[in-house]
Amino acid sequence: MRNSKYYPWIVVGLLWFVALLNYLDRQMLSTMQSSMQLDIKELAIAENFGRVMGIFLLIYGLMSPVAGIIADRVNRKWLIVGSLFVWSAVTYGMGHAQTFQQVYWLRALMGVSEALYLPTGLAMIADFHTSKTRSLAIGIHMSGLYAGQALGGFGATIAANFTWHTVFHWFGIVGIIYAFILVFVLHDKEGHAGTKTAKLQPKPQDVGIKKESLFSSFGVILGTLSFWILLFYFMAPSFPGWATKNWLPTLFAENLGIEMAKAGPMATISIAIASFIGVLIGGPLSDRWVQKNIRGRIYTSVIGLSLTIPSLILLGVGHTYVGLIGAAMLFGIGFGMFDTNNMPILCQIIPQRYRATAYGIMNMMGVFAGYAVTLMLGSSTDAGNLGADFSKLSIVVLAAVILMLAFVKPKHELTYPEEEIKKA
Repeated sequence: MRNSKYYPWIVVGLLWFVALLNYLDRQMLSTMQSSMQLDIKELAIAENFGRVMGIFLLIYGLMSPVAGIIADRVNRKWLIVGSLFVWSAVTYGMGHAQTFQQVYWLRALMGVSEALYLPTGLAMIADFHTSKTRSLAIGIHMSGLYAGQALGGFGATIAANFTWHTVFHWFGIVGIIYAFILVFVLHDKEGHAGTKTAKLQPKPQDVGIKKESLFSSFGVILGTLSFWILLFYFMAPSFPGWATKNWLPTLFAENLGIEMAKAGPMATISIAIASFIGVLIGGPLSDRWVQKNIRGRIYTSVIGLSLTIPSLILLGVGHTYVGLIGAAMLFGIGFGMFDTNNMPILCQIIPQRYRATAYGIMNMMGVFAGYAVTLMLGSSTDAGNLGADFSKLSIVVLAAVILMLAFVKPKHELTYPEEEIKKA
C-alpha cells in the first residue's frame, strides 16, 4: 500500500481521523462545563474554567516549536502514533478526575501530547503532495479538525444522557485503539529523517557546506522577513479562531437563552460545516491560482480571512438563530479558506527541511493568542461583555490582511537537498 500512487491521499485519510481525535478530545471539555460543575464545583466559575482551558493552550504553545524541531529530525510516523496514544490515555484519565486540580493537570499533560501532532502531520502531508494538490490535501486534513470540533459539541448532549465520565472514557479508548492501527498502516515519506532511504540523501558535507546547528536553523527561519509577516498573519485570526472554539457555545447559549446541550452542537456544527465548505473552495482555488500567479495562495487566503471580519461583528451583536448561525457559517467559510493555505504559503517562504520547525513557531504564537483570548473572554463572560468583545476581534484580523497583502513575497519552492546542491 505504501508504494501505491494513491498513498499520498491515503496518508491524508489516515491523518484526517487523527486530526478529528485531536480536536474532539480537547473540544469536549468546553461543552461539558455544565455537567462537570455538578461534581467539580470550581468549574462553575467562568474564570476557573478559563484557567483550565488556558493551561492547555499555554503548554500546547510552548511545546509547538519543540514538536516542529523533533519532527524535522525523526521519523514522523512514530511521533504521531506516540502523541495520539498519550493524549487518548489522558482523555480516558479525565473520566476519572474528581477534583479541579486533577482536571487542571490532566489538561496540561494533554497540551504536551497534542502539540506534537499538528506541525508533524502537516509537514508530512506537504512532503507527500506537490504544489498542484497541496492546498486541497492540507484542507481536507484540516477538515478533520473541524469535524472533531463539531463532534466535541455533542459532549454535553451525550453527558446529559449518560455521564461526562462515560464521554471521556469511550473517546479515550477509541484513540488508543487507532494509535495501534497506525503502527501498521502509516509510513513517513521516504527520504525524511528516520526512514530507510534517508541515508541515501546527500549530506551537507557531500555538497560542500557545513552541517547546520539548531540555532542556525532558527536563524534561517527568523531571518526571513516574509516569515515574520506570515507569523502575525497566522496569529491574528487565532484570537477569534480560539474564541469560537472555546466560547462560541457559551455565546450561543447566552444570546439565544438556550441550554448548553443545544447551544454546543449548534455552534460547533455551524462552524465545522462552513469551514469544510471553505476548504472545498479555498483548496482547489489556491492550487489552480498558484499555477498562474505565484501570489495565488496569498490572494485566496486573504479573501477567506476578509470574510471573517463582518462575521465577528455579527456574532457579537446577533440575538436570533438566523443571525448567529449565519454569522458562524460566514466565519467558518472564511476561516476554512484561510486555514487550508497556511502551510502551502509557508512552503513558498521556508525551505523544506525547516517546515515543521517553522510551523511549530507559528502554532506557538497562534496558541498564545488563543491563551490570551480564552482568559480575556472568561472575565468578559463574568462581566456580561462576551458579545461586544467578540466584535472587537475583527480589528486585529483587518490589520493582518493589510500587512499580508503589502509585505509577503512568496518564492518558487525548492526542496532539500536540491537547493543545497545548487548553492554548492
